[in-house]
Amino acid sequence: MMRPITDELIQGMIQQAAASPRGRVPYNFHEAHEPVQRMINALVPGTYVTPHKHEDPDKVELIAVLSGRAAMLHYGDDGAIEQIFIMDADGPVRGVDIPARVYHNFVALTPCAVLEIIQGPYNPDTHKKFAPWAPKEGTPETTAYLAQLETVIGQKLQETTISGQ
Repeated sequence: MMRPITDELIQGMIQQAAASPRGRVPYNFHEAHEPVQRMINALVPGTYVTPHKHEDPDKVELIAVLSGRAAMLHYGDDGAIEQIFIMDADGPVRGVDIPARVYHNFVALTPCAVLEIIQGPYNPDTHKKFAPWAPKEGTPETTAYLAQLETVIGQKLQETTISGQ
């Protein structure tokens, strides 16, 4: 049976994310054993996604914003931010295709929902390799680290506004 992605679904998920202690909620279209994992992730500002990569097994991932605005960050192996993409449902960048073995995470700039598609099957032991230089979700250090990321993203937004790009 086909399952539509509706505005009602997205807005309901964003409301759930706002009420969630984590500041985000997933909606899976897939089962863990399927070869392609497909889900919507609703997030609100203040939630923290630990930088990670998908390797061993290598997996490519596509993340596209369906509603709202989020920043996608690409990190070098040393933790330096190499690229920032501002994904906006109404803007010029709607999503990012992420190769395997690339550290990344995203930050909600407004309440938002993103579509995530990644190779499966899902195995919690091998799905993500967390960055050794970043705090893990749920640790006290995440607040300060997220604030640093938001400052860098704010600078990127200001540069983009000034240059008109």
